[in-house]
Amino acid sequence: MFLTSAWSKQTEWRFTNVLAQIGLGYPILFLLAFAGRPTQWFAAFAILFAYWLAFALHPLPPSSFDWQAVGVPADWPHLAGFAAHWEKNFNFAQTVDLWLLNLFPHTAPFTYSSGGYQTLNFVPSLATMIFGLLAGELLHSDASLSHKVTRLAMAGLAGVALGAAIGAAGLCPIVKRIWTPSWTIFSGGLVSLTLAGFVTVIDSQGWKRWAFPLIVAGVNPITLYMLWQLAPGFVRQHLKTHLGQSIFASAGAIYVPLLERTIVLLVFWLILLWMYRRKIFIRI
Repeated sequence: MFLTSAWSKQTEWRFTNVLAQIGLGYPILFLLAFAGRPTQWFAAFAILFAYWLAFALHPLPPSSFDWQAVGVPADWPHLAGFAAHWEKNFNFAQTVDLWLLNLFPHTAPFTYSSGGYQTLNFVPSLATMIFGLLAGELLHSDASLSHKVTRLAMAGLAGVALGAAIGAAGLCPIVKRIWTPSWTIFSGGLVSLTLAGFVTVIDSQGWKRWAFPLIVAGVNPITLYMLWQLAPGFVRQHLKTHLGQSIFASAGAIYVPLLERTIVLLVFWLILLWMYRRKIFIRI
């Protein structure tokens, strides 16, 4: 809430910030950490099914619905058929937000999120966190390295295939911004495959030096997140002041956003490198 309200004159009661989403789901994940793997698997898919069912039972938008009243432009490519239950700013989670967020004080009543993000995203995100819990337990187990990589790769392929199939069948569209169950499974598969690759390259083959920049960021992730949320404008403006107003336009106007983010991220990484060398690690 502190980060969300950083530039406001009053508390911004929104819970779609990544840290807020983790905070809402983590107590449940903590309790599941003491359960067995079958319970964890069951919990993940039970959560996804219940969340899917809530959206599926929510009424579809009427043909006369005023989409621009909820921030959806006239040329928006609407979802068709059964997938329309997950339409932007007219779905089960949006209905909950219209009730929930208006319980808190605002300068004006909450009507919609311009990006389509919803508070209840934390529910399917909890399944993502459970998948991470299962992967962590696997990596900490006494199983052989080859067995771990095989399990991660198989889970990854299964997740990508299942998530894509659910989306292609029209049962649930793959939409990241509302963390649909199909996206949860599909993205979980991608991450599992990526993790299998990292384990193979770093732990099995011993190729570690290339990963040093990632290690520097990985041991102080909350610091990097706070810097990115609070200080990018400060760094960007001072780089322009001392290195020239056109520093980010040197490669052409189209590359300005890319250069801005890359150079600001490099500055933040250098701060993390300074902390790493002095063994300063900020954790929650």
